[in-house]
Amino acid sequence: MHDTPAGSVALQRHFASDNYAGVHPEILEAIAAANSGHVPGYGDDPITAAAEDAFRRLIGDDARVFFAFNGTGANVVALAAALRPYQAVICPQTAHLNNDECGAFERFAGGKLIAVPTRDGKLTPADVRRNVRELGNVHHVQLGAISISQSTEVGTVYSVEELTALGAVAREYDLLFHLDGARLANAAVALDVDLHALLVETGVDVCTFGGTKNGLLFGEAIVFPKPHPAIEALPFTRKQGMQLASKMRFVAAQFEALLRDDLWRRSARHANAMARRLADRLRSVDGVRIAYAVEANGVFAAIDPKLVAPLQNERRFYVWDEDASIVRWMAAFDTSEADVDAFAAAVARIASSSAASSAAQNGARTEPR
Repeated sequence: MHDTPAGSVALQRHFASDNYAGVHPEILEAIAAANSGHVPGYGDDPITAAAEDAFRRLIGDDARVFFAFNGTGANVVALAAALRPYQAVICPQTAHLNNDECGAFERFAGGKLIAVPTRDGKLTPADVRRNVRELGNVHHVQLGAISISQSTEVGTVYSVEELTALGAVAREYDLLFHLDGARLANAAVALDVDLHALLVETGVDVCTFGGTKNGLLFGEAIVFPKPHPAIEALPFTRKQGMQLASKMRFVAAQFEALLRDDLWRRSARHANAMARRLADRLRSVDGVRIAYAVEANGVFAAIDPKLVAPLQNERRFYVWDEDASIVRWMAAFDTSEADVDAFAAAVARIASSSAASSAAQNGARTEPR
């Protein structure tokens, strides 16, 4: 528990999602600073221009940036601007686009998702090639794009080489290469590479750059790292998709602050470090097995099913795979070492209590009459 003012409710830090975190103080300061005077709406203001320039300094002079409200909207608008309704997107089965966006792509863009099972959340060139079929056949949906998440939904990170290979296969079949970057900052820090190397040099056509999971109040960015025909359609698709903010300066000001002085990297680096700390403290706990490599800010663990309910009574988190009893624990920019250690201690305590209870029950069953 954390100290709180008298009369207020004490708030625990949970590990359910980095969305649970509050807003970074530097972001709040930027919002307050933008709240002065009148400026034109819908992005025609100096604050939005400054944020766009900040992205170009990181990615390259050719980058184009369009701000949106949320990740689902940013993903769908980006794809809808580039594709026709008869086209399909190949993505991992675990993709947020496939599982957690309530069919938004299918409804709004009218296209089809081809979800591919993966071992570690990563799409491969072989996965793409296996799903290239019936090109030019009027009776079949036509492939239009591949979509991946970086970092993935299971906390793994595509290497630069893996991204480059996907970029090559996308060009081979004339497919849009879309990257859901809700946690792109965490991946960039994990790989220790800059955004130009991560996006331009690998062949990404369009990505989202997450802000909400890295300390923003709200807001995501749709980024075209280099010129692309969909850029012409994007402003209209964004408006149709209800992602055009009238008071755009308050979205843009957050991103300008996030990119200033590497706040985006500092926050992501801390979240990643807290996830590694949690994994390290859990590796020796009986009944807990780390299920995927801890490469970003998520820990996915296979745990004894009997531990789930007692743990969830103390801290909120999600069961990722009920059949395999794999749970997801996420760290955020404001997760402290004390938060991690307290949660790890709770896991160890509950696991030990469960093991002792099971041993006692087994002993009672085997005791002679």
